[in-house]
Amino acid sequence: MAVVIDGVFLQLGLVVILAAAAAYILRLFRQPQILAYVIVGILITPVFQIITDTSIVESMSIVGIAFLLFIVGLEMDLKLLKSVALVSSLGGLIQTVIIAGIGYLVALSLGFMSLQAAYIGLMLSFSSTMVVMKLLSDKKELNTLHGRLAVGILLMQDIVAILALSFLSSINDFSWTILATALLKFGLLFGAAFIASKYLFPFIFRFSAKNQELLLINSLAVCFLFSLAFYYLDFSIAIGAFIAGISLGNLQYNYEIISKVKSLKDFFSLLFFVSLGMGISISVIKNMWIPLLVIMLLIMVIKPFIIMAVCSIFRYTKKPSFMTANSLAQIGEFSLILVAEGLALGHVSQELFSLTVIATLASIVLTTYYIQYNQFFYRLMQKPLSIFDVFTTEGMEYLPTEVKPAYVLCGHNRIGYSILRDLHKVKKKVLVVDYNPEVINDMVKKGYHCIYGEVTDDEIIDRMNLPKLKILISTIPDTKATIYLLERLKAVNKKAAVFVSAKDVDEALYLYEKGADYVILPHFLGGEHVSGLITNLRNKKLDLKKEVKKHLEHLHERKGLGHDHPKEH
Repeated sequence: MAVVIDGVFLQLGLVVILAAAAAYILRLFRQPQILAYVIVGILITPVFQIITDTSIVESMSIVGIAFLLFIVGLEMDLKLLKSVALVSSLGGLIQTVIIAGIGYLVALSLGFMSLQAAYIGLMLSFSSTMVVMKLLSDKKELNTLHGRLAVGILLMQDIVAILALSFLSSINDFSWTILATALLKFGLLFGAAFIASKYLFPFIFRFSAKNQELLLINSLAVCFLFSLAFYYLDFSIAIGAFIAGISLGNLQYNYEIISKVKSLKDFFSLLFFVSLGMGISISVIKNMWIPLLVIMLLIMVIKPFIIMAVCSIFRYTKKPSFMTANSLAQIGEFSLILVAEGLALGHVSQELFSLTVIATLASIVLTTYYIQYNQFFYRLMQKPLSIFDVFTTEGMEYLPTEVKPAYVLCGHNRIGYSILRDLHKVKKKVLVVDYNPEVINDMVKKGYHCIYGEVTDDEIIDRMNLPKLKILISTIPDTKATIYLLERLKAVNKKAAVFVSAKDVDEALYLYEKGADYVILPHFLGGEHVSGLITNLRNKKLDLKKEVKKHLEHLHERKGLGHDHPKEH
């Protein structure tokens, strides 16, 4: 017992206590907790050498990798990405190949051997699914257009990363026969996961969901089952865990599973990131500062530029393209896992591994500010980024008649959809403005006047017929853009009614001060609507079955039109 206490328990206890203290301090400065964990690892081993035998923490950190990617798989909502499928799949693949190719050539020019240069190229091309989804979720931007674009591209990057892990793990003994065998084994395992998710798991988890403890145990069993199956067939444990998450992600119990496994994932992920810090060589910063600066330039400048260019080629305006690129300007967990796997296989040096960890940390910290102040950075870069307009604006307007608009809707999100439904009778006098090409294509099919682009673009504002406008409705989330639009309208037309939306009460009050006639607060209106239903039901003025029937018809109509998920402006 004493050996256990002095060994495993002492090391884990020390790691957790220091990690908690570091995470608390960095939280005060709004820094990601990943940074705290890696700093603790650096302090414990390379700096103060408190723990010299890192095998215990490193062994347990493997479980952290498995749980981390299991959760990533569980959270992948493939249906949500339907509207951005083309740019996510083809565009995501294009930008991954381009960035990997540039990274490979730059690494060769810096003196790295060909195999190490390949790892550097791949490492640069992958962004952090975990960090990006967390930061976008905190800002409530996961369902915005740039949020969906970012998540879709991340999914494609994750698929490429899995294939890269599979390929590189067998490269030492490479032959076409081995590659064909590996692809066959992967296909069989993936097929087994697909069949199980469709026919076996719904039955098992329908029963398991009745008992929360059984639900947790069965979920962990699936994670370990696929991880071990992939491991014994010469694939990475990480791949198996990710596939396990995907196979359970489409179950109706996936959110319950996530809530159960999340705490375990957080704990073991802590150990994973601490172990990364333990493996850092401080001398790398001194000896390899030139490669580090070049890699950071590629991550923070070249990579976002390429992603933005690819999004623009797919006819997205510069704002969502910039926001998407901004979100992906880092390297993430798959890059770390890839290089860690390369280190274990003898493909990369300890110095390159340390360089990867340092670059990952620096890029994640900078991404925190990139995403938090994305509107500021966009306004700062708006004029230089006008070069991207050549890809987007031409031909993306649809004005079927000469009738000037009397009603303008800016932003066809879930609120805009409901508003348009009631304006259908006067659709010849309605103009829809949005920077999501899928929205514009959908509206064109319905015969609405449409313009694709920014609501703050003066040319687009001129098309709105502001002096004769009766109602302007804006559901866009950018307060400054809303105020600019409001001021332009009130300067030439004080009679028009202006409906705008706000995220919170303070913002709503501010918009009223600026002259808005009505400010839409979606959550407030939802509560008011439900409150009215309950009052009418209590006073026997409502037939609930008829109301539900009408509501279901509305929902099915939305789903049939491809609005099962909101399209944010």
